[in-house]
Amino acid sequence: MTPVFEDAHLLVLAKPSGLLSVPGRGPDKQDCLSKRVQDVYPEALVVHRLDQDTSGLILMARGIEAQRRLSRLFETRQVHKRYVAVVNGHPTPTDTDEAGWHTIDGPILLDWDRRPIHIISPEGKPSRSRWRVEQASVNATLVELEPVTGRTHQLRVHMQSIGHPMLGDSLYATPEVRALAPRLMLHARDLGFPHPFTEEPMAFRLPVEWSAMPPYMPA
Repeated sequence: MTPVFEDAHLLVLAKPSGLLSVPGRGPDKQDCLSKRVQDVYPEALVVHRLDQDTSGLILMARGIEAQRRLSRLFETRQVHKRYVAVVNGHPTPTDTDEAGWHTIDGPILLDWDRRPIHIISPEGKPSRSRWRVEQASVNATLVELEPVTGRTHQLRVHMQSIGHPMLGDSLYATPEVRALAPRLMLHARDLGFPHPFTEEPMAFRLPVEWSAMPPYMPA
């Protein structure tokens, strides 16, 4: 795979929807982003993941020390990610900040009997997401999303929890909403972090031509 950016310490890559970030269980789930990258960059190591059906920017380290330093940036919340999604309906925030952001606080727990589905539960891990409207139509809304924490399926669970699941979501949307788009309408558009060795600010954007108006994928 051709990186969006590379240097001696890290790789920034564009993951397509439908491709696993890391190998899954079983011989049919061994093709994944990390393996494809390691075929070209044998020293590349995983730092974080995107859901299989999510597209967008993902970061890999080149070597153990780079992995350690990048992982530390994630742990200390120095990595800033923003996504775009098309959600069903028109979410209406009850409170916003000056920049139009609305916050969802909802602890997330794996529903063990229905795994990999996650739910909002008082017994879950504290989780926070921010969202704001980019474009709205009668039936759908294009939103910008920012995960403050990094739980599994966090953005999908949080938007579903306020009654606005993402189009094409095979886990959290109704069959009718799932059928509105040919894929999960969630994309990791922006990625920013200080370089793990030089501390130089790094910022990347991978735009998509999505709209709140049907059809929900560009021609």
